[in-house]
Amino acid sequence: MSLNQWIAVAVAEKVGAVETAADFLRRRAGEARPLDLLPYLDAAADEAPAPGDL
Repeated sequence: MSLNQWIAVAVAEKVGAVETAADFLRRRAGEARPLDLLPYLDAAADEAPAPGDL
């Protein structure tokens, strides 16, 4: 297998994985909208991030 073929296969696999992830997340989101998250964000504790979580 040539280097060009190997790179083409690697890129195709990565694109396929990203498209699969996008489809999965789209299905999981369903009809949810960003504003639907506000009640959860409002209820979350107002704490500083843990060290290393920046």
